[in-house]
Parts: sequence; structure tokens; C-alpha cells
Amino acid sequence: MNINGQSVSRETQEKLEHFVELFKKWNATTNLVAPSTLTDLWSRHVADSAQIFQLAPKPQHWIDLGSGGGFPGIITAIFLTEIGDGWVDLVESNNKKAGFLRVALTETGARGSVHPVRIEKAPSLVQQCDAISARALADLDTLFGYIEPWARKNDSLTSYLNKGRDYEVEVHKARGRWDFDLVRHQSSVEASSVVLEISHLRRKAD
Repeated sequence: MNINGQSVSRETQEKLEHFVELFKKWNATTNLVAPSTLTDLWSRHVADSAQIFQLAPKPQHWIDLGSGGGFPGIITAIFLTEIGDGWVDLVESNNKKAGFLRVALTETGARGSVHPVRIEKAPSLVQQCDAISARALADLDTLFGYIEPWARKNDSLTSYLNKGRDYEVEVHKARGRWDFDLVRHQSSVEASSVVLEISHLRRKAD
């Protein structure tokens, strides 16, 4: 099996397929993603999420903010199982979605845990991390506010943020309050989308 042009092991493929079936089952009663996006679930959500790990395919401690239906957090946790190292802490305040995430981790054997709390409370529960992911959560300025507590503790923290065609507007706005290094990765799934790799995030002095 290939995802975004990269081969995936049979074991990982089976875990991804099991997750997708579980997702469809839960989504029928719990609104995990918009129904209009279910027809192209593999490309719209799985492949789009997989490219996050594919940009940094190593055993890291991740935090996935606003995990929702598990994209990209569960996908990253499944890929880490193939390595046998690394971890994903999934932060999701909605109890029903958090319940789904727990079941998904258990049934796929993926390397992660779920924290059913608001993002603002997560830094007191998960003190350190190497990388942060977030998808369809908030604009960059807001995201940077969420990320800052971990960035202050780790100068090498890197964030991977899926963004759509209007990302330049968000970058320009964020530059008003934040200093950061930015690498744009063209999406492997959607021509008008990118993954923004953010490092050395610091709030500008007033």
C-alpha cells in the first residue's frame, strides 16, 4: 500500500483500515467530521493526516491539539507503532470524541493516550513534547497561543499545522504578535493546501 507516494507496511495498512471502519461506525452516531467529507475519507482525512508523520518520520513525543475524529493524532500514533517508539498525547475536550479516540487507540494498538480537557489546561498535564500537530482547529494566531507554553520549555519544538488556501493571510496576521521560523510544505493531497512547519516560536515583546 502507498500513501502519498510512500510505501506502508501490511501491519500499518491493516491498522489504518481497522481505524477507518471504526471511524465510520462511530461517525454514524457521533459527528466526528462533516458528512460531506466521508466519500473521500482516505484522501481527505487519512492521507492528509499521514503526511504529518511523513514529514517527521521518527520516534518523537507528539501532542495533537483538538484531536476530534483522530486526524492526524491517531494516524500518527499508528505510524509510531511501526517504529515501536514515540508517543502521541491527544487533547480533545469533547467527551464523546475522546471516548472514540480511546477505543481507536485500544483497538489499533496505536501509541497514544487521550486527555479529555480544554487545550489551555493541557500544558499542566503534559509538561514536555518534541512536536505538535493540529488540523482544522483555529487560525495561526490562536494556535500559537495554545502552543506557546510548550515552546517556552523546548527551544527545538516543531509544530506541523495543516492549512488551506488562505494560509498567507493567517501568517501575515500572526507575524504581528509572534516571531517564528516557517517552512511551507506543499500538501500531497490538495494542491491549494500546505503543511506549515513552525519552529522557534516566541511572542514578540510589547
